[in-house]
Amino acid sequence: MRTGFGLESRQLTEALPSARLSALQAAWVIARRDFLAILFSRAFFFFLLGPLFPLAVGALAGSVGSKVERTVQTNVVAVAMAPGDNDRMVEAANAIGPRLADAIPNFSPVPEGDPRAILAEQGKGYAAVVTGTPASPQLTGPRGELDRWSGAVGLVAAQAAGSAEVAFAPVAIAVVQQSTAAARTDRIRTAQAGQLLLFLLTMLLAGMVLSNLVEEKANKIIEVLAAAIPMDAVFMGKLFAMLGVSFVGIAVWGAGAGLFALANGEVLASLPAPAVGWPAFIALGIAYFAMAYLLLGALFLSIGALATTVREVQTLSMPVTMLQLVVFFIAAYALTAPGSWFEIGALAFPLSGPFAMLARAALAEPLWPHALALAWQGLWVVVFTRAGAALFKRRVMKSGKAGARAGAKCFRFFHTKTQRG
Repeated sequence: MRTGFGLESRQLTEALPSARLSALQAAWVIARRDFLAILFSRAFFFFLLGPLFPLAVGALAGSVGSKVERTVQTNVVAVAMAPGDNDRMVEAANAIGPRLADAIPNFSPVPEGDPRAILAEQGKGYAAVVTGTPASPQLTGPRGELDRWSGAVGLVAAQAAGSAEVAFAPVAIAVVQQSTAAARTDRIRTAQAGQLLLFLLTMLLAGMVLSNLVEEKANKIIEVLAAAIPMDAVFMGKLFAMLGVSFVGIAVWGAGAGLFALANGEVLASLPAPAVGWPAFIALGIAYFAMAYLLLGALFLSIGALATTVREVQTLSMPVTMLQLVVFFIAAYALTAPGSWFEIGALAFPLSGPFAMLARAALAEPLWPHALALAWQGLWVVVFTRAGAALFKRRVMKSGKAGARAGAKCFRFFHTKTQRG
C-alpha cells in the first residue's frame, strides 16, 4: 500500500536547524505519518475486503464438501429377507437403536432379490444389503461398509432371531466435576485455536511491512527520512504504524464477524475456558499479537533492506512464509511436550515465544511468566530493529556524510515545495 510523505515533514524540517527530535519523537512522527497515509488510502479499503474472498471460497468449499460427504456416506442398510424376517429385523433395530445412537444403521425393508442388483439401484444409495434369515444373515457390500456395519447387523439379527425382548441392565449415573487431566485436554483445544488465530493474523498482516519499505526505497523517500532522523526511529515508527493499521483491520473484521453471527442467530462453537480466564486470555492474545507482529515486522524490515524491487520482494516472500510456518510448527509441537527442554526453547525463542506463551495462558494459571515473556520479546524487538537499521545503512546509505547532506537537502527541498503548493 502506498504511503505518501505527509504534512508531518514540517515538524522534522523545523527541528533540523536547531535541535533534532529525540528518537521517540521522531518515531512518533513517522508512525503517525504512515498510519494516517495508509488508513485514508483506497488501497487500505481493498485490503480490508481481501479476507472476504478466501472466507467465501472456504465456506463454499466446506458446503460442497459436506454435501458430497452426506451423499457418499450413508447409514441406510437394505434388508432383503422374507417379509416376516424384515419386520423382525426392523423391530429389533428400533428397540436397540435409541440406546446405541449412531452405532445401529437405519434398516430399510426391500423385496427379496439379488443383493448386487439392490446395491446398483439408482437413487437409493444403500450402504449394504442384508439377506438370508435373522438366524443366518449375510451382509453384502463394499469392504469399508462391511467392516463398519457387520457387528451392528449381527447384534440386530441375534435379537431378531430370539424371542425375548431387549433388556438393558439399569445403569446408575453419578456426575462429577471434570478431572484435571480432562480439563487440560479440553484446554488444549483453546490453546490450539489461539495459536492458529494468532498465526493467521500475523501471516496476513506482517507482509505489509516488507512491501511498504521496498516501495519507499524505490521512490527514495526512505533515504530522505534516513538523512533527517535516526534510522532506528524510522524503522520503529514504521513498525508501530503498521501495528496500528493491523489493529484497525482486526477491529473491522471482528465487528463484521460479530454482526454476521448475530444476524444469523448463531452461537459460535464454544471453547473450553482457558486457565487464566477469558478476559486475561484475550488481553494476553492482543499483547502477544503485537509482539509477534513487531518481531516479524522488524525481521521483515531487515529482509526488505536486501530487496530493491518488487520482484525481489516476491522472491523473498517464499522463505518469509516458510519461516512463519516453521515458527508456528515449533510452537504447536511444544504443546505435545509440556515441561520439556523443547517447550522451554520454544518459549524463549523470540519468534515462537508469542505463540507458545499464548498456549501456556490457556493451560496454566500463573500470570507472572507472561510479564517476563513480554519484556523479553520487547527487548528482541529493539534488537531486531537496530540490526535492521544497521543493515539498511550498510546496504542502502553507502554515500556516507555526503549522502546524508544530499538527503537533507532533498528533504528540505521537498518540504519547501510542499509549503508552496
